[in-house]
Amino acid sequence: MKEQEFLTELKEMDMLQQALAILEWDAQTGMPAEASNARAEVSSYLYGKYFSKKIGPKMSEAIEYFSQHPEKLSEVGKAALTLVKEEYEREQAVPNELMVEYSKATANAHHAWQKARQAKDFSLFYDALKNNIRLTKELISYWKKDEQTGYDVLLNIYEPNMTTETLDDVFSTVRDGIMAIYQKIENYGIKPRTDFLHRKVAKEQQQKFVTKVVEDLGFDLSRGRIDDTIHPFATGINHQDVRLTNRWNETDFSMGIFGLIHEAGHGVYEQNIAEKFEYTPVHEGASMGIHESQSLFNELVIASRKSFWQKQYPFLQECVDGTFADISFTDFYASLQQTQASLIRIEADSLTYILHIIIRYEIEKMIFNEEVKVEDLPQLWNDKYEKYLGVRPANDLEGILQDVHWSAAEFGYFPSYALGYMYACQLYYAMKKELDVDQILKSDDYSAIQKWLSQNIHQYGASKKPNQLIYDASGEALNPQYLLDYLQEIYFAVYQISE
Repeated sequence: MKEQEFLTELKEMDMLQQALAILEWDAQTGMPAEASNARAEVSSYLYGKYFSKKIGPKMSEAIEYFSQHPEKLSEVGKAALTLVKEEYEREQAVPNELMVEYSKATANAHHAWQKARQAKDFSLFYDALKNNIRLTKELISYWKKDEQTGYDVLLNIYEPNMTTETLDDVFSTVRDGIMAIYQKIENYGIKPRTDFLHRKVAKEQQQKFVTKVVEDLGFDLSRGRIDDTIHPFATGINHQDVRLTNRWNETDFSMGIFGLIHEAGHGVYEQNIAEKFEYTPVHEGASMGIHESQSLFNELVIASRKSFWQKQYPFLQECVDGTFADISFTDFYASLQQTQASLIRIEADSLTYILHIIIRYEIEKMIFNEEVKVEDLPQLWNDKYEKYLGVRPANDLEGILQDVHWSAAEFGYFPSYALGYMYACQLYYAMKKELDVDQILKSDDYSAIQKWLSQNIHQYGASKKPNQLIYDASGEALNPQYLLDYLQEIYFAVYQISE
């Protein structure tokens, strides 16, 4: 077999994935609700074609041949072979009909989740979620190799080499550290003024402001677009087509602004993977944790810095036509860093955010360790919110229905957000050794930040494992202390606490 034959097969698979990605984007942005069943038929059909190629005879032949003759592959071919082989070894025993059923189930589950959200009623999502869990457990039986638990199998899909043992240890350190910071704020902090945060800011005004901001941060709108959705996401169709989505609230401008800044981090990553990897599985993020590190670097690192808002606040004032004319910069900036217990993950402040992730992580572990029934999940969710954050959802929309992930059977994904935040802070401190980040953020040109990230993270796509990327970029393995250091720096300054 020649390398070109192998790469052609990968390109055909990638084009099927592109078609599926566009269909999924459309389903979450503009598809009529009643089209759900028909769309599920189309998506599952295309996914069946893709999956049959992924574990088909051509792929088997390529893996066997090039594993014995790696010298006949280019750099791109070698990187692609590594990923293809990992996927093949995990998927080749899975019956095609099971994957088609899985694809159809997740497409239908998304529609059920939307209906349940509208009615604020988990029972309307119950059957679909139960089916997604059942199918995922069935798939784990095929995917499992030497992982300790079924949930470790799922973690490994989104974050290669990650285990519950590691996460339990890291989350324990982070949880204790965050609670110590939070307690000090409660005891000694001076609360910022926040009464103006819910003044009306029209959607068009928010869009005008944040569209320019995400372009400043490196998102190329000539190769991307922005649309509305229920639950924000970003998707890279191909190198020239990266799509962001967002939701808006005219009485909570921070949700839309920070939401799009977050998704733009994903988008910039997708746009700056080396083009040589196009049409191969290397042309995607190294892991979901690394992907989230880029979105959270934008949202919770860059956009929490005083220097960023010193530059952007005058432009925001211009966009909102005097809405905050009576609010000083000091008060405005401090208000954005307020910390308080909240119910909604994507609206959480940067201090309490990881507690939302830990709740989901603990519930998912219980689901896949057979410790909980699906019908008991809403109460379990509410109980954990009361335990960790001292608040209790009033309905299922505020509680278990708030996230889209389980409708897509993306179990094991949530820890990626917490890992991403830790990675982001570690990358920030590494970047500071080479760049004056605050000076750059006060300027008209942010490109040095984007170039550093592209040089150290983006360009490699999935050609490096996440642990290697972080080590190469920062000079050490994952270290949660950087996150705690960053949170203390930001919050002690805002709450006027001397260390």
